[in-house]
This record gives sequence, structure tokens and C-alpha cells, in this order.
Amino acid sequence: MRILVISDTHIPVVADKLPYQIIQETKKAQLCLHAGDFVNYKVFEEISSHIKIIGVRGNMDMEEIKKKLPEKEIIEVEGMRIGLIHGRGAPSSLISYIEEKFYEEIKNLNIIVFGHSHKPMIEKIGNRIYFNPGSPTDKFFAPYNSYGILNIEKGEIEPQIIRI
Repeated sequence: MRILVISDTHIPVVADKLPYQIIQETKKAQLCLHAGDFVNYKVFEEISSHIKIIGVRGNMDMEEIKKKLPEKEIIEVEGMRIGLIHGRGAPSSLISYIEEKFYEEIKNLNIIVFGHSHKPMIEKIGNRIYFNPGSPTDKFFAPYNSYGILNIEKGEIEPQIIRI
């Protein structure tokens, strides 16, 4: 399964709309994960008009999103358990925050998808992959705009960062 992974779209604050490349990726993927900071719920609605989306709320999201989306989510795809969360605080303490939020479930997660820092990251810590797709619209704290792809097949997860 091919999963489009995005975070920190910040629309309409830093961009008017999703980049064309993201819309094109919705045609190739079977699922989209959004790790928060949509800002406006219309972004969730737009993505869901192209592809099934699972999202969580971020710290910059409007009240409408905070009421409709959870703080964290756990999904299972082809036997792989994925934790989805936005994040909080300084980038240097982000992993600690995430591990604390998933404290009860962390032993059973294969990968944790998160956002907040805008800095793309793929890092294996212990038996788990930590995956931040970066931001497709905002380079604050990041050297470039990006998004992610997760390919899950035969019990294997292959994360990729794609530069825009």
C-alpha cells in the first residue's frame, strides 16, 4: 500500500492552497495521513475529495478542527501499526513528547508519524521508525518543502521524503 504523508500545511496562513504535487500524489496513493496543522478544516475536506484521509489536530489548527479531529490516532495497515500525532514544544524535545503521548501503546507501534517541526526526518530508534514528512508549504525550521510516502508491503515499511 502506498500512503501519502503530509503535515503542517498551514493553509491559508503560509500558502493559499496545497501544492500541485500533493494533489498529483493523491492519485497514486491509497491513503493520506495528515499529522496536523491544517489550520483550516477546508484543507481536510479538499484532501478527502481526492483520497481517504486520516488526520490529527495540531497546535495551530482552528477550533473547528480541534473539535473534529483527535490529538493522536493509531491505525493498522497491512499488519503494521502506525501512530499519528502532531507534536508540541521545541524540536529538541519532540521525540520525548511523542513517546510520552504514546506511552501505553508505544511497544506495539512499528512507526510514528508526526509533524510540528517542519523538519523532515526518518530515524529508527530501537525497533520503531520516527517519520516526519516536513511541510509542503512552510520552510520554517526546514531547508526545503517536502512530504512523505510510506510504502507498506509484505510486512515491511519503506518511508521516503520527497522534496518539492
